[in-house]
Amino acid sequence: MKAQTHLVVRGRVQGVGFRWFVYQEANNLGLVGYVANLPDGGVEVVAEGDKTAVEALILRLRTGPAFSEVTEVNIDWLESFREYKTFEIWH
Repeated sequence: MKAQTHLVVRGRVQGVGFRWFVYQEANNLGLVGYVANLPDGGVEVVAEGDKTAVEALILRLRTGPAFSEVTEVNIDWLESFREYKTFEIWH
């Protein structure tokens, strides 16, 4: 089943390779969408694909890369899809 989610990850998630980590994990799972830094220090992720793969990404984001410290992952399952073609790092 296809799913799309909007995530906001909080904690020490900027300046620690978090976006690159998300990019690699999402691509390994066959997901499309994007990851971007937020002005408030969080990281925004939109991921679309197989629901099992999206759930696996969420689990990986709760840990993050070695130098990050994730304190919160806000999850919003979306009803409509934008039909992304790839997974990208937005600047």
